[in-house]
Amino acid sequence: MSGHGAPTIDLTTLNPEDTRELKLAIVAASWHTQIMDGLLDGALRAAKEAGIAEPTVLRVPGSFELPVAAARLAPHFDAVVALGVVIRGGTPHFDYVCQAATSGLTDVSVRTGVPVGFGVLTCDTEQQGLDRAGLEGSSEDKGHEAVTAALATALTLKQYS
Repeated sequence: MSGHGAPTIDLTTLNPEDTRELKLAIVAASWHTQIMDGLLDGALRAAKEAGIAEPTVLRVPGSFELPVAAARLAPHFDAVVALGVVIRGGTPHFDYVCQAATSGLTDVSVRTGVPVGFGVLTCDTEQQGLDRAGLEGSSEDKGHEAVTAALATALTLKQYS
């Protein structure tokens, strides 16, 4: 089962003065509107819970474009969250896009030292995406989780800047 063994990070237990001061950017792909709307809603809800009323939100065409947008934003923010969904089809395109997004976002985070929350769903079916999008009836809320992880990491690393 996906999500099994995930850590529980409750942003409300963190110092609100610290999280409120963080600058957060959310980069979201546009493919698969229903799934993306759920991921973005979950991400914005997590930001609000952390006291970040208005994170910067940037939309890009697809998951392949997430790394370049994250790279441009990272120097100006304490944390960046990338949201996207890639659904397997009948060609190797799925593998190429997933690898490019994953490698690219990892590179941005390591190169800049800015946490990048990974909210890119890599699914075999559309139903798997719906199950993880944080929609009514979804079993998981990956947009919320990606923001929570990025902000918790940003707070942890802040003492070393």
